[in-house]
Amino acid sequence: MQRLLLVGVGLTGRPYAAAARRLGVRVHAVETEPMAAALAGRVDEVTVCRGRSDELWYEAVGAAVRTARPDGVLAFSEPHVLAAALVQDELGLPGPSLRAAATSRNKALQRARFAAAGIGQPDYLVTDRLADAAEWAESRFPVVVKPLSSAGSAGVELVADRPAFAEVAARRGGEGRLLVEQAVSGPEYSWEALVREGKVWFANLTEKETSGPPHFVETAHRVPAPVDGVTRAVADDLGAAVLDALGMRTGIVHLEFRLTPTGPSVMEIAVRTPGDRLMDLLGLAHGVDWYEAAVRMALGRDLPAPPPGPARHTAVYLPSASPGTVTAVHGLADVLAHPCVVEAEVSVAPGGAVAPVRSSAERVGQVLLAADDPAVLSAALADVRAALRVETRPEGA
Repeated sequence: MQRLLLVGVGLTGRPYAAAARRLGVRVHAVETEPMAAALAGRVDEVTVCRGRSDELWYEAVGAAVRTARPDGVLAFSEPHVLAAALVQDELGLPGPSLRAAATSRNKALQRARFAAAGIGQPDYLVTDRLADAAEWAESRFPVVVKPLSSAGSAGVELVADRPAFAEVAARRGGEGRLLVEQAVSGPEYSWEALVREGKVWFANLTEKETSGPPHFVETAHRVPAPVDGVTRAVADDLGAAVLDALGMRTGIVHLEFRLTPTGPSVMEIAVRTPGDRLMDLLGLAHGVDWYEAAVRMALGRDLPAPPPGPARHTAVYLPSASPGTVTAVHGLADVLAHPCVVEAEVSVAPGGAVAPVRSSAERVGQVLLAADDPAVLSAALADVRAALRVETRPEGA
């Protein structure tokens, strides 16, 4: 029986374990103590990681490998990528490559690599002290400030002008090394691909919506993106260039970019599970279980024939609410009854607190939708947006 080492599981990584078990594979998971207990019955063995840093994930993965050599290693989310890649490299197992993993974990390394490869991206500066970047930013406003290693828009902030930059530099002066980029405009997309031995097995283009400045938190995704063939070809060409620059071998790639008037501009790249239930949307749209495909690739197993095209059109809506105390949740029952809604939940309840939306963690729910026709999906999304509302009372009111 083959053995899969699953580095990180969380909640949305559980389908990897389920897919492995369907394939008759023994699953050894590495997770932190708070999450490990919830894996009982879902995996065969668990090694507890004693923290959330890259170094401690690698420590725990090393302990798991000493227990029994795996036949495949699969990283769940961004903090797990480097630990998994190190072991994949040590054991000669399929994986994205150390170069791709290290680049995924550091946005400044991404900028350096893509600059060397001549790939379109924003003008940028890496600084150890944000105030030192004021002169560089002066001729480039608006600029975007972001951490080197984060996810879910955490720490991403648009700065419009000199006074705003001075305020942000004072407020974030203790954060250490940051990336400052010239802001670019244009519709935003993500390109998801399953890659095996450097070749794309299947790719998809997703249309993205965000909250806009200053934090650009994602509020909706549509799979596949309702665009023409020229736009899809541009995305595929960009994806191929990025894969080559990364030295990408085997695994999942999630590439985010904006389509500017002068061409595509890369926002960031990751070689791990995309967030916001995109894996589920991809499965619903294309009729292929992307979790199972990733497990098969990690174990060196055969893949089915790639799907010929989308079977359905899918979307996820990620609502937010005004900061304050929740007083009511409206419309959830109507949303659940909608014929295009696959799944819906609201993560807050009356009496709970809603923080200002600065990252994905502050959104208040998710609604997955699917339809046979893109126009029907658009109408369903409009219905859900109109019906679902979280009412809040501002603090102190």
